[in-house]
Amino acid sequence: MYRFVLTRQWVCLTLIALVLIPVMIKLGFWQFHRHEHRVAQNELIAANLRAKPVPVTEVTSPGHRVPRADFWRTVTATGTYDTAHEVVVRMRTSADDKVGFHVVTPLVLADGRVVLVNRGWVPGGDDPRAYPPVPAAPTGEVTVTGRLKADETSGGSGIKDRKGLPDRQVMLINSAQQAESLGRPVLGGYLELDRTAASDGGPETIPEPDHDSIGPHMAYAVQWWLFTGAVPAGWLVLVRREKREREEAAAAGEAAGPGSGADREPATA
Repeated sequence: MYRFVLTRQWVCLTLIALVLIPVMIKLGFWQFHRHEHRVAQNELIAANLRAKPVPVTEVTSPGHRVPRADFWRTVTATGTYDTAHEVVVRMRTSADDKVGFHVVTPLVLADGRVVLVNRGWVPGGDDPRAYPPVPAAPTGEVTVTGRLKADETSGGSGIKDRKGLPDRQVMLINSAQQAESLGRPVLGGYLELDRTAASDGGPETIPEPDHDSIGPHMAYAVQWWLFTGAVPAGWLVLVRREKREREEAAAAGEAAGPGSGADREPATA
């Protein structure tokens, strides 16, 4: 009674179902791993933000590649701002998604080394190719507190490092690039100025990264796995419906019988 599942139509339908099941299982695990990654990242951010601030020179040095374990680590630095070599980073957004610039000012430490400080966001001026209006950095020796970030690269950020930009404008915050223009050793990575440490009237500081939301990935994983269970269940429902329809059609044919009026030839005069 189930021989119809061997027909071409049903074989194709069954093969499609067999392909969908592992694909949906894999998609579910993909979303589950994204959920795990988000949870681990939130824990890392929260732990590094809560950690006691340490001098930036204890966690990075010239040419140092900041490891993931040190991302968002709270650090301090004492020195003098070198505003003559300040640059702005193009195409950066504010907390309310307005497009403008990040202001990166070198901070010269007592030993002559430099750490890049992202002082925050400013809007662009009337001329997009001109250096935007930037609030002046504090003068004299200052101590700043911020979050340690890794050097930006095109591969890691997805931002194309364009050439031929206007003077003192860049696309990426990169210590190696700035070391070339400064002619000084620059500590790897950069310091993102903390809101509590920013001076009034300065650039709009960058808020802390979100470390409370876990996103919808776990819900998506469960959804894909439910879809996985729905495929064989749906196939079974279709099989049973097909069987019932075939039985009803066979029963109707038997009820009509070979001698029914429907099978007789019309009478001739």
